Formats: sequence, structure tokens, C-alpha cells
Amino acid sequence: MLLETWVCLTFLIPYFLVAQSATELSAQGLNAILQEYAYRGFMKNPKTGVLYDANLPKNLTGINVAAMRLRSGSMRRRGVRNYKEFLIPVGVVEKPYVERLVLVYQNLGNWSELFYPLHGYTYIAPILGLLAYNGSDLSSTNLQELNILATKESIRIHFPLLEIIVKGHFPKCVFFDLQGLFEFNNVIDGNVCLATKQGHYSIVAPAPSPPPANDIGDYNDRDEHGNKVLVVLGSVIGGVGLLVSLRLVVLCLERCRKRKKREKMEEASDRSVPLVMTQVGNTKAPMASQTRTRPMLEDENLV
Repeated sequence: MLLETWVCLTFLIPYFLVAQSATELSAQGLNAILQEYAYRGFMKNPKTGVLYDANLPKNLTGINVAAMRLRSGSMRRRGVRNYKEFLIPVGVVEKPYVERLVLVYQNLGNWSELFYPLHGYTYIAPILGLLAYNGSDLSSTNLQELNILATKESIRIHFPLLEIIVKGHFPKCVFFDLQGLFEFNNVIDGNVCLATKQGHYSIVAPAPSPPPANDIGDYNDRDEHGNKVLVVLGSVIGGVGLLVSLRLVVLCLERCRKRKKREKMEEASDRSVPLVMTQVGNTKAPMASQTRTRPMLEDENLV
């Protein structure tokens, strides 16, 4: 029974994770989940300064996560070069201070706009995240993020792949802090953004504006006028068709009436007594067999 329960939970938990991620999970909730998977990516005895890629479940396909464990003093004195798209300079410190820390890298890919929607702008690069956590216990979950700050030079983020930018629209760097607040900065060298603290970063461009309202109104007016013309034309054609149909019905009824009258006359003639014909000169004429009243001369009444 316990084995069956464990198997069910193994398959159902990822399903509920993705359902929650798509509907109710906040950006901070996603950070907690990715931190847990990033820590799972470490080996039993992880080496300091080595990058470890995390294995994510299928319901998080499209997101890439990695982690690196560092000594606090080493990061401050040496920095970290070539940490994915990030270049961390000398002088970066964390607050509160910890002896060991873990830098968690995130590439949200096609999940970027889902968790960080930005009205009026289009993402032309995926959102990249850089978060710091306490690295003393790699089995910990739901850790609170550390605050890191670049005290000398800025952290550089190189975005190698940018989508096509609409002509006339200038890209901007956007930075999201842990509370979801954002700010814009200029892009340098075509695809580089600068940062001084941890969070999420990307490059955006103004979204294409919709067509002017007047054009839409004119189009709707033309469309409405065209619909009225079609309605009137359809009504006229329908009326003419109805009149023609009625005329044909009347003609058919008239023909039927005449045919029935002719048939009745022929039937009556067949039932009547045939007339006796006689020859009068060169012409045949009907002759009555007898008369009902004998003809009488006027002189006979005088006798």
C-alpha cells in the first residue's frame, strides 16, 4: 500500500506543479521550486567554483537552471567569469554575510512573459535570473534569497540571441527585483545589460501599436454601409423572386381550372342523348323527333 501511494505521488506531484505554475504560482514560488532543483543538481561532494546544471521535470520544459557553490571571500576578491551569460566582477558582496553561498542561474525561456508580463513591451530575449542563497546546507529547501551588491563594477549580462527588432523601436534593458518591481536601462554594445544587484533581467522593445482608432472607425462604417447595401439588394431580389413565383402559381391554377371545365363539358356531352341528323340540302342539321306543341294557324281560331 505504501509503495502504491509513493508511486502515485511521484507521478501526480509534477502534474500539480505544472498546473499551479501556469495558473496560481507566483514568480517567488517559481524561484523556490527552481532553487530546490538547483541544489539537487549538486553531486555528493560538490566542488567549489564548478557549475552544475540541474535536471528539471518535463512540466518545466523550456527552463534552464544551474548552480555554483562559492566561498564568500573568494567571490568578493576574484569575482566569477563566464557564469553562463553573467560576468560577475570583483567587489560583489552578500547580505547577510555567509561563509558559503550558492549562485543559482535561471533561463526562463518561453516562460518569461508568463511570470513577468510587461504591458506595452515585447521580449526580444529570454529572462535570465541570478539569485544567491546560503550554501552551508545543500539539502535545504525554501531558502530565503541573499542580497548581493556590486560595490565596484557592474555585473554584465550578455544576451547572445536577440529576436528581430521592429524598425524604429529601440530596445531597453529591464530589471525585476524580488518584489516584482521593474526598471529600465539602456542596452550597451548591442546586447549587454548592466546590473548592481540580484534579480531577473531581459531586453525588451516597445510592442507594435494597434492601427489608429479613426481608421478602425472608417473601416467599420464602410463595413456597416456595405452590409446595408447587401440587405437592401437581397430584399429586392427576394421580392422579385416572390412575385414571379406567385405569378407562376396563378397561371398554373388558371390552367387547371380551364382543364377541369373542359373535362366537365366533355363528360356532360357524353352523357346526353344524341341528336338526329337530317340532310337539308348540302348541309346536315339536327332534327327533333317530335314537337311538344303542334303549330296552329291563326285562321283556325276563327272557326
